[in-house]
Amino acid sequence: MEQPLGLTRSTRGIDACCAVVPWRDFADRAGWESLASRVAEPNPFAERWCLEAGLAAFDRRDGVRLAAVTADGALVGSLPLARRWSYAGRPLPHLGNWMHANAFCGAPLAAAGHEHAFWRALLRWADRHAGRALFLHLQCLPADGPLFAALRDVCALEQRPAAVVQRLDRALLSSDLAPQDYYDAALSGKKRKEARRQHARLAEQGDLSFDRQTGPDGLDAWTDAFLALERAGWKGRENSALACDPATAAFFRQSLAGAAGRGRLERLTLALDGAPIAMLANFISPPGAYSFKTAYDERYARFSPGVLLQRENLALLAREDIAWADSCAAADHPMIERIWREKRPVVRVSIAIGGPLRRAATASIFRAELRRPAEGL
Repeated sequence: MEQPLGLTRSTRGIDACCAVVPWRDFADRAGWESLASRVAEPNPFAERWCLEAGLAAFDRRDGVRLAAVTADGALVGSLPLARRWSYAGRPLPHLGNWMHANAFCGAPLAAAGHEHAFWRALLRWADRHAGRALFLHLQCLPADGPLFAALRDVCALEQRPAAVVQRLDRALLSSDLAPQDYYDAALSGKKRKEARRQHARLAEQGDLSFDRQTGPDGLDAWTDAFLALERAGWKGRENSALACDPATAAFFRQSLAGAAGRGRLERLTLALDGAPIAMLANFISPPGAYSFKTAYDERYARFSPGVLLQRENLALLAREDIAWADSCAAADHPMIERIWREKRPVVRVSIAIGGPLRRAATASIFRAELRRPAEGL
């Protein structure tokens, strides 16, 4: 296990307590809403407007609990939790952060300066309420920010077995370059020439236009058009498009509306003769952004409309409030990694909870999972 980082004031001077309640019963909605403006690192998928939309759509058995961490009477952290009875196909009960297939970050919301206090309080609660759970499993946790660093500190200081059981790197946009300079550096001259040719040939098909919107005006029509465009392609044929399931369609609509109502949504559209042929929705969460969903018309695939739209999306680099953008794409995604050159490490972490005997048993599970000494935090 790595050595703990240098201790910060949040490690020494702040204590907090954790309560876990059914998410529908959580009373401090206003505190949850305001927490997003004070977090150590942003995660729109854990904010009230997005998480409640996901819970309403996918927590059909009302099994999800919300862990609420408070200090001096104020909410300083939150994380959705669920009890699971199996892990990787084995009967290993555990606690875990709750996510669904259309959420792309599992980090908790934790107020800046309270990162260590958040993890100490959450793990203390898990120790006392483990029940049959053998460990706490956190999925889709960014490993490049203060929350992971604080978790590593706390596990080391408490001599708590913990392991990174999976790591992947997904495309990230983060640069001091201007959008055009970044584009020129990312693509070879040959590829830029090909993109210009595709743009010219596409423009010959009709009136080609680009539109960027940040407000709620026209959102319902835009959402309808996106759902139809995505369903018309390969995702529709494989029955995985958002519109193929009323629950995923409802989540998409409600999350976009929630983001737009808070000034946190950016919509990009490439249209031909007024009909969208490539569309993209970004969640804006300063100092970061998340490239949430994109779709394109496969009839124009030879012109790479999705790539053309991503070139417009590089305008994120010019925003003073945005330092980075997470692609939300699978690792080694063939399209986005042609343009976005940086990487964001994302991990799954397992952490021992309960008393000494349970923690020792859990450490052996971590080692067995990887069939080698587990990578310490």
